[in-house]
Amino acid sequence: MHNAGQAGLTYWAPNINIFRDPRWGRGQETSGEDPAVAAAYSVEYVQGFQGEYGKEGRIMLSACCKHYTAYDIEKWEGFSRYTFNAKVTEQDLEDTYQPPFKSCIQEGRASCLMCSYNQVNGVPMCARKDLLQKTRDEWGFQGYITSDCDAVGIIHDEQGYTSSDEDSVAIVLKAGMDINCGSFLIRRTKSAIEKGKIQEEDIDRALYNLFSVQLRLGIFDKVSDNQLFTRLGPNNVCTKEHRELAAEAVRQGTVLLKNENSFLPLKRSEVKHVAIIGPSANDAYAMGGDYTGVACDPTTFLKGIQAYVTQTTFAAGCKDVPCNSTDGFGEAVEAAKRADIVVLVAGLNLTEETEDHDRVSLLLPGKQMDLIHSVASVTKKPIVLVLLGGGPVDVSFAKQDRRIASILWLGYPGEVGGEVLPEILFGKYNPGGKLPLTWYPESFTAVPMNDMNMRADASRGYPGRTYRFYTGDVVYGFGYGLSYSKYSYSILQAPKKISLSHSSAPGLISRKPAYTRRDGLDYVKTEDIASCEAVKFSVHIAVSNDGDMEGSHAVLLFARSKSSVPGFPIKQLVGFERVHTAVGSATNVEITVDPCKLMSAANREGTRVLLLGAHVLTVGDEEYELLIEA
Repeated sequence: MHNAGQAGLTYWAPNINIFRDPRWGRGQETSGEDPAVAAAYSVEYVQGFQGEYGKEGRIMLSACCKHYTAYDIEKWEGFSRYTFNAKVTEQDLEDTYQPPFKSCIQEGRASCLMCSYNQVNGVPMCARKDLLQKTRDEWGFQGYITSDCDAVGIIHDEQGYTSSDEDSVAIVLKAGMDINCGSFLIRRTKSAIEKGKIQEEDIDRALYNLFSVQLRLGIFDKVSDNQLFTRLGPNNVCTKEHRELAAEAVRQGTVLLKNENSFLPLKRSEVKHVAIIGPSANDAYAMGGDYTGVACDPTTFLKGIQAYVTQTTFAAGCKDVPCNSTDGFGEAVEAAKRADIVVLVAGLNLTEETEDHDRVSLLLPGKQMDLIHSVASVTKKPIVLVLLGGGPVDVSFAKQDRRIASILWLGYPGEVGGEVLPEILFGKYNPGGKLPLTWYPESFTAVPMNDMNMRADASRGYPGRTYRFYTGDVVYGFGYGLSYSKYSYSILQAPKKISLSHSSAPGLISRKPAYTRRDGLDYVKTEDIASCEAVKFSVHIAVSNDGDMEGSHAVLLFARSKSSVPGFPIKQLVGFERVHTAVGSATNVEITVDPCKLMSAANREGTRVLLLGAHVLTVGDEEYELLIEA
């Protein structure tokens, strides 16, 4: 085995859990709150990561879809990910928590699945034979199942679910898990066999799944310089091409949240002195999120702006992100007074949100808000606020404060974030990112984080979660994002009616699917539709750039039932496409919609159903009505 003692070819990524609660410390690792986005992300990630080459079934690397399933709490008010029992309805499991994993396996063809620490409805997830076996029997999974690290040991030691360690070994192996991250199985499997808890066939099955993936990776092949990654080193990673790719990710991902009176972009010829303020403004560590690797020559915001404006002054204001002291405010205020333009970097870092650590507040940490007010009160012009962090922040004060002209959210931009920020500030690049999650107000922290229900429940004052079900106020909504340009949309072509009775595959007799009426609503089970492929349809959209700057942005197409239906999503994202549009011109884009997958939802029994009747497609302010009939 040529990787003995070296870094391997198996990687436990991507994290495709839903960013259900804005306080979740690991939400930053995910693609956001929408299951359709998470599903699409998982497919692209896994296919790009694993690839296929040479003989049938060979893969370059092994990707792992994690954490299966309903895992999205670290440590909150006495609840811990190691012992948390996620009480999930069949309805929410079907149309929120499971779709990313189903797509990751069925479409992405992932070679690994990781079961999570938590229990799901009273049973440790790594012991949920029904859910683990479903991935193989119904989704066609071919690969190995690993536990999260030490997730087997805690079944007895912390959850008290089994009476012995050997019982823990038996329950997970018989459920379908193949390997444990950690040493627990190494230490306890032999005694489990000796006590008759497991049989050799349980071991054989696990080994078969493990060695199958290793064979697909070429682990047992003769060592050759011609093999992929044999001589891969830092020089292959820290290349100009890879750095440019990292920069493009920051450019496309940056979200412009506010831009009063088109304050941005700045004119470089008019800016002689910039003050950049904030505890993360000159901190390369703050640019990276959870599980950040070794960066190749990271550029801080200070260094990046200095390349654009020679006279650049830095003041931290706060000694760190928690910002528990005002000792540095004076220096920051003096720097702000002298500058033509002030860029203030605020937000989060890994002291506020990370693995095993959830947030308790959605406000800016410590005295960061006070720092912003102090600086904004003395500047010559309104300031630019740059926000870092994976989770949403309640910046209602900044949204309403005219002394803050512009707000940019960069997430965790990585090693080239400092280079890209001035590109955006000075108009070399036109931001066009959209929020992948709802930005809730601080009042949302009154909602118990351990409540896994997605749907709103007015009878107990529960507002629901994510844009699909949340009924409360927002600071910024899912999909929100401005640009230096103004875009408008027109739906050029889409069907007026979708007939499910015409969904038979070629050569088969057309049949009308049976529909059900409940509470005055008519719907069809998606499993009863003869061919979901046949009812897919295209929406042709003209995207016009009515502004003064070319740019690209994500076009988001939503769908909703024309009637408000309790228990069904308020709206759902059914397609998206990034489009580049020149000034004064229009670009046509085609988005394919899969009604079975993206316009459906689960009923109370957890069955996917498609509502009959009028539905509305929306893109921007444009609306288009279509009818779905049996």
